[in-house]
Amino acid sequence: MEKRFGALRVLNGVSFTVKPGEKLSLIGPSGSGKTTILRILMTLEAIDGGSVRVDGEEIGASVPGRRPSRGDRDALHRIRSKVGMVFQHFNLFPHMSVLKNVTLGPMLTKGVDKAQAEAAAVDLLTMVGLADKCHCRPDELSGGQKQRVAIARALALQPKVMLFDEITSALDPELVEEVLNVVRRLAEETDMTMLLVTHAMSFARDFSDRVLFFDGGRIVEEGSPESIFTVPSEERTRSFLRKIIASGQAI
Repeated sequence: MEKRFGALRVLNGVSFTVKPGEKLSLIGPSGSGKTTILRILMTLEAIDGGSVRVDGEEIGASVPGRRPSRGDRDALHRIRSKVGMVFQHFNLFPHMSVLKNVTLGPMLTKGVDKAQAEAAAVDLLTMVGLADKCHCRPDELSGGQKQRVAIARALALQPKVMLFDEITSALDPELVEEVLNVVRRLAEETDMTMLLVTHAMSFARDFSDRVLFFDGGRIVEEGSPESIFTVPSEERTRSFLRKIIASGQAI
């Protein structure tokens, strides 16, 4: 696939396949195209070349000046119903309670009635350890709590694929583990396909079935966590990991 922002080519001939149920980590320096991949899969960005297929539904390249057809719009809607995304900065609705943040999506997009949506939301909030925060607003929560609500909100739509975009980078260090524990539990207890963009290398190593290392809009290297983090074959990968270790982060 190809993606440009003006004259800047953000993705250049990227091609990969994710198996159902696979846990995939995308690592690499900032600006290497990792988040753009997730935004394309969530249909928040259009591609400029190639195609993307999500659970049998194809996202084709955009055509300048052409409005999407009804078929294109229907396909995008079906894809969005299968994919959930948790963003770096939570993106919760500040004027709504935690419970309403979690129930809004199923009620609006899937026609779930209020009682059923609320019962499911309470179950999800219990799973992420926040059942006692149902009636709080986001500004009453810590950053880690907000991110756990965001995870519950994404799960409320029962997606087949979950995308996590740097979900701990906006958190204070002492709050990181509580969020990663939720993702770890999802990885261990569900068969959901999961893609994780992260700079937390030790978590990526534990979480992943496979790791892709991006640089300059390309996949430089891919392989098992053991091969990428222990014996990477590409010098660019080795250089990146040396800098991570020099910064004091464990791998």
